[in-house]
Amino acid sequence: MQGYELAAYVDYWQLLLDLKEADPATVAAFLNRHHNTYVAEKLRTDWLRQTGKQQQWAAFDAEFPGLLQAPAQDLACYSLQSRRARGDPTMLDDALPLWLTLLEPPEPCYPVLEVLILEKRVLADAVWARIRNQFEANKTTAAAYSMNYLPPSQTPDKKLAQTIIGAPLPWLIRLPGDFSGNRMQRELAVLAIQRIARNDPRMAAQQLQRIAPSLNKDQLGWAWAQIGRQAAQDHMPEAIEWYRQAGDAPLSDDVAEWKVRAALRAQDWGAVRSTIEAMPPELAAQPAWIYWLGRAYRAGGRLAEANALFMKIAGQPDFYGNLASDDLGQPIAPPPQASPPSKEELAAVHANPGVQRALAFFRLNLRSEAVREWNWALRGMSDRELLTASAIALRADIYDRAIATADRTRSEHDYSLRYLAPFGDQVRPAARNQALDDAWVYGLMRQESRFVTNARSGAGASGLMQLMPATAKWVAGKIGLKDYHQGKVNDTEINLLLGTSYMRLVLESLDNHPVLASAAYNAGPGRARRWRADVPLEGAIYAETIPFGETRDYVKKVMSNSVYYSALFDGRPQTLKNRLGVIAPRTGGEAKGEDLP
Repeated sequence: MQGYELAAYVDYWQLLLDLKEADPATVAAFLNRHHNTYVAEKLRTDWLRQTGKQQQWAAFDAEFPGLLQAPAQDLACYSLQSRRARGDPTMLDDALPLWLTLLEPPEPCYPVLEVLILEKRVLADAVWARIRNQFEANKTTAAAYSMNYLPPSQTPDKKLAQTIIGAPLPWLIRLPGDFSGNRMQRELAVLAIQRIARNDPRMAAQQLQRIAPSLNKDQLGWAWAQIGRQAAQDHMPEAIEWYRQAGDAPLSDDVAEWKVRAALRAQDWGAVRSTIEAMPPELAAQPAWIYWLGRAYRAGGRLAEANALFMKIAGQPDFYGNLASDDLGQPIAPPPQASPPSKEELAAVHANPGVQRALAFFRLNLRSEAVREWNWALRGMSDRELLTASAIALRADIYDRAIATADRTRSEHDYSLRYLAPFGDQVRPAARNQALDDAWVYGLMRQESRFVTNARSGAGASGLMQLMPATAKWVAGKIGLKDYHQGKVNDTEINLLLGTSYMRLVLESLDNHPVLASAAYNAGPGRARRWRADVPLEGAIYAETIPFGETRDYVKKVMSNSVYYSALFDGRPQTLKNRLGVIAPRTGGEAKGEDLP
């Protein structure tokens, strides 16, 4: 094994077999021998978990500072436990922010949270606040556990807690007429309202109006905001009014974001402006809310302020940067292309031991290990080194790493690497046969698989175009593909034939609109159709208000990708807004195309 790129992994796996009994000196020798490598970081992480679990704090503290990346949450909590054990007086201050943010803690974090209770740094108000946050995030098992931290007079038994989670409406209806004097019942009542709203916001609103006299301002405001948030996600017209009834109640980030989206659907630019202006600075600084605040200012005639916001993000190679460029009248085009890497640059990056280990793993088809090593090797690389590494990945046909690596450059760019277009001899004829825009097809494939031919998602989608088994079989039958079976789905020709055929079928069933079709490709045609409004809707607003976070992000990226592919293919500047267009309103023919999977 001497001289083999992956020899260190043999040592690592041997150590891992009996890490519980490992000599700390042996571990330290390995870490010193392989200093600054991914495998050393991996062993250090394993060793810290082992010593933390056994509360061997001296050994833990000896290695914890050596981590080269931010520690995982469980390791951060072991570090807090260690500080507690040695009497560090600042430990509680550093642990306190976790109370409201660490909603589903790993096991090592429970002692950290519980010491906050023990030291009375957290009282009943904060416990109920944590439980509300967990309900918002649908972490109800964790919320039921958090109820154990309440004072005895406010702690529901396990059966009652499960009733609030699983059958809130019957319990709420049985509540006595006035329960204002019982805090546990008041708090459980608003949690029940939140659970009811997840399935039926109107019923939740009716019940909240009924019990409102028994609630205080804080509880009432939180409950109305929860109903408004769910109604906004369901695209219900009442959402804005229900949010209004929440008054000046503090909103979580997610609830505030959905308030903006509800206002966008209603074209209520005043509510868009006021909601974003009330966001915490860190949230308001995200490109999405910079852009929509700029739009709100422009709608209110505050053009200079709008353009100043657009300028902050214009030119960024993403959905909101593209939209801001459009609003400033700046055509979207790739930046000047960097010069190709020299032989010397290629040789230097190729000689990087981390790059060599990654390439060795790729040759062995151990992709997970390869990607981890590759990403580790990129740390601290300059733009020239990143572009060189991207070119090395491209030469090895590792398209996803070529794209991801070129995506990291800050000042010097090569968009022909960021937006690779491999398999051109197969993709373009397939797109042409279906009369599809090849920039859109490539934009979708880049998002689906990054051109990994054997890619397989957790849900079971396969191949370049990430086809689900049932969809692939349905399309094969629809187009009369003979002798099709699931084993063929990763064949490039078959995958492209089925994927582009499905794109065409979906596109035709959805007004030939690529935004709707992109949403349908990810979430299904029925949902894409239901997400339309009763009036014409700007394509950007349709994308922003897609209820599923994954699909919302997917559509934005596919459409932004297609702009850059079009610019590269045609050699002309592009505009995202032209591609997004306007989404036609719902019509009486909504059933059209419902047979598509």
